[in-house]
Amino acid sequence: MFTDRVESALRGYKVKDKCIVNSDDRVPGNRYLCSMESYDVIVIGSGPGGYVAAIRAAQLGKKTALVEKYNSLGGTCLNVGCIPSKALLDSSEHFHQAAHQFETHGISTGGLKLDFKRMIARKGEVVEQTVGGIDFLMKKNGITVHHGLGSFKDAHTVEVKPEKGKAQSIRGEHIIIATGSKPASLPFIKLDKKRVITSTEALSLEALPKSMVVIGGGVIGLELGSVYARLGTEVHVVEYQDAIIPTMDRAMGKELMRSMKKLGVKFHLQHGVKDVKATAKQVTVKADDKKGKEVVWKADYCLVSVGRKPYTEGLNLEAAGVHTDERGRIAVNDQMQTTVPHIFAIGDVVRGAMLAHKAEEEGVVAAEVIAGQHPHIDYNLIPNVVYTWPEVAGVGQTEEQLKADGIAYKSGSFPFKASGRARASMDTDGSIKVLAHADTDEILGIHMCGPRAADMIAEAVVAMEFRATAEDISRMSHAHPTFTEAIKEAALAATGDRALHV
Repeated sequence: MFTDRVESALRGYKVKDKCIVNSDDRVPGNRYLCSMESYDVIVIGSGPGGYVAAIRAAQLGKKTALVEKYNSLGGTCLNVGCIPSKALLDSSEHFHQAAHQFETHGISTGGLKLDFKRMIARKGEVVEQTVGGIDFLMKKNGITVHHGLGSFKDAHTVEVKPEKGKAQSIRGEHIIIATGSKPASLPFIKLDKKRVITSTEALSLEALPKSMVVIGGGVIGLELGSVYARLGTEVHVVEYQDAIIPTMDRAMGKELMRSMKKLGVKFHLQHGVKDVKATAKQVTVKADDKKGKEVVWKADYCLVSVGRKPYTEGLNLEAAGVHTDERGRIAVNDQMQTTVPHIFAIGDVVRGAMLAHKAEEEGVVAAEVIAGQHPHIDYNLIPNVVYTWPEVAGVGQTEEQLKADGIAYKSGSFPFKASGRARASMDTDGSIKVLAHADTDEILGIHMCGPRAADMIAEAVVAMEFRATAEDISRMSHAHPTFTEAIKEAALAATGDRALHV
């Protein structure tokens, strides 16, 4: 009797890949009775994009699994990127203020001294607390975490290989790839991770270096370069292009460079690095300047920060039918779907800026599309931030982009040296620029270099999300004295040279 009931229950199914699969066309859906664990959504990668996608999928009622290669969750951002670098940026800024500004405030620090090992240890504590928070969120939302290298066996099956123990296969109705990126290099540079290092190693040096050459004047190089410059390291930034942070508004790059020069940072623009050689105790960097003359630096370390590249190694994408382009990126549509509709990809592994908050937004989009919703992202309204001090932030189009596209615009700027709040805190470097359409006055971009720019840029994003005009911002009441008054003043300047305090 029991055997008859089982045979009756399984009628219309067949065995496939260790699963009993429905083969009756009259029964809708693709139903499985699997010996392996099955999920509505599998997310591969636990960085900001991955863990946010997993949380949103779980919130929408999906049985969700998160696959992470390493023992700790959070990906590059939480472990060796955004969070630890900000911890060191804050610590180094406190030290710099104590050494150079406290006396002006009437504060005597006596025998000020740096405990570099303690600073690095604090960074580790911040990382540990933040990663622990992600563990909590996974448990809170009922998300199953699998530790190990995730790779495709087919379009629905992911094999998870832990460092120790037996591999396990899990099945997903939908799969989200969120494997992020890793530091890029130049073909002739050997990253020994001892003297020639990436941002990962720069966050955990055992002792404060006397000198450092930074190859690349982008976000990562400038942030970490500023950390060490504040602490007393001689820092040289070597950049191939004619400006630092070249993808952001050029005026902000000039403001930042002026400020960082006060820290003692030496900039070498339009220099092409051609050779990097390391010994046990130092590294030699050779480059040609814009006239072709060779320049040589010898330093304790060379930090290579020439960007990042998508990380898809070990995924076995071919087994799932997912392909990458010539730059190693996974092609997706506006809904983050790959060429295999039930497989999604988000974050650094797809096109666009490599930003943690971009990855988070894409993770939410992927989860909501899977749940049958219709979300969207306006990439023009995703802000860029450089966490130096002063900070740099921007959203929308730069002045260079508007000129290149032939868009008629008007511009208004306001310097922080004219801000009462900035003078009170001794943060007078930098300015804010508002770009508005010449005819409609709609805001096309806002760019700033100054104190708390990373936080203030949110006002710009909100304004542009609701298609505000420069006049709209100029008519808003901003609390006095605040740094954000500079946004209003720049908006006033863009609406007919009406700034009040300059």
